[in-house]
Amino acid sequence: MKRFNSLKIVLVLAFGLLINGNSRAQLFNDMDNNPQDIVYFRPSDKGTPQVKVVYGRPKAKDEKVFGTQVPYGRVWKTGSNESTEVRFYCDVMFGNKYVKAGTYSLYTIPNKNYWIVILNGKTDTYGAHFYNPKFNIATIEVPAIKGQRLENFSIGFTSKNYGTQMVLGWADTRVKIPLYTEERLISKI
Repeated sequence: MKRFNSLKIVLVLAFGLLINGNSRAQLFNDMDNNPQDIVYFRPSDKGTPQVKVVYGRPKAKDEKVFGTQVPYGRVWKTGSNESTEVRFYCDVMFGNKYVKAGTYSLYTIPNKNYWIVILNGKTDTYGAHFYNPKFNIATIEVPAIKGQRLENFSIGFTSKNYGTQMVLGWADTRVKIPLYTEERLISKI
């Protein structure tokens, strides 16, 4: 009888561990509909990065995105999920504003013909819900132009002789943010 009770206890414990193990597997969230992406800017293939951007890549719901899916005239998190984060590994000119090396949130206010682009010092925030202009580091205005259609929001870099542009693209809209590093400026003098 004592042996039978011991066997029951072992079976109950084993069953409890089995159930507990299955419930731990349920702690993982489902896959996000909007994947995260990371893009780097390096001045050369072998160079160290000067800029890193971590952002969510929402998919277009309609043919037109800006003015519908993303309203005009309102602060946008510039992607999906958490606020887009930009890390400058060196001091930069962000448009015509001097910005020290560091990590910042990137917000935008889309309009039909131009966008307001904002670097904000408050990081690790979810979307634009916690945007606070009190932490703005730099604000610039750039034109919105037309480009080839993109289904998912994307960020990339183009390098010119006079500097670099961070390009935001989605649907048929493109916004080019001028960036100049000290290295680029000194090499042109």
